Amino acid sequence: MITEIKKKSGKRSKGISEGQQNAKFGEKLAELRKQKRITQKEMAEKISREGERLFGREPITDRAVSKWETGSSLPDAQQFISICNILGISDVLHTFRGIKSAVDPLAALNKLGRERAGEYISMLEQNPHFSLREHKALPVRQIPLYDLPASAGTGVFLDGSSYTMIDADSYAASAANFAVKISGDSMLPMFEDGQIVYVRQQQELVSGDIGIFILNGEAYCKMLNTDNGVSLVSLNPKYKPIPLSEDSDLRIVGRVVG
Repeated sequence: MITEIKKKSGKRSKGISEGQQNAKFGEKLAELRKQKRITQKEMAEKISREGERLFGREPITDRAVSKWETGSSLPDAQQFISICNILGISDVLHTFRGIKSAVDPLAALNKLGRERAGEYISMLEQNPHFSLREHKALPVRQIPLYDLPASAGTGVFLDGSSYTMIDADSYAASAANFAVKISGDSMLPMFEDGQIVYVRQQQELVSGDIGIFILNGEAYCKMLNTDNGVSLVSLNPKYKPIPLSEDSDLRIVGRVVG
């Protein structure tokens, strides 16, 4: 039997070399560190404290961080985990390789979007209907539930005097001054028709906050948006934003906290 042996090509692979990969990692690490306004020395100290506390490891110096950023060396697994924790990196593939992770639903959001999503997740975690956490019973306190619902669709006047006192014993309710019952489906999927939401009374909100508003004599539960003008936005995309003008009679009643 004759076996044909083919000569291997002497050409090198066109892929990125290990040194180039290290350099790209280092450049990204330096960029992220500077964005957080952390010096190499501070980074080394933070990594050293965590390494000593968790694993009894010897401290590192800013020279080690400098070598990582120039591509001369790479952090080990434990150091890399510390780096991600310090820099707030949750999606490693997206951050260091530009690959969107299917398991990270926040990958397409900017910093403000991630903050708002975190607040909404916190609301859900505090609600025993959605959370897997074991919720300890809190002391019962009573807060007013307004009889006429805040609109999540067409707009209903929020009566300032007609209300019923209800027991409030959830984490969200502990931060609230009053409650309202949602009417309509424009705040789906977060708030359903007939759902009671808790509100902390305050007169100022920032863009992205969900609040209770009185607009031209009618009450609304909406998200405030100040991009390209001011508007009240529904979470349900089938409803168009409500634009505000200088002639709009708007009063902020409070911020929805759960």
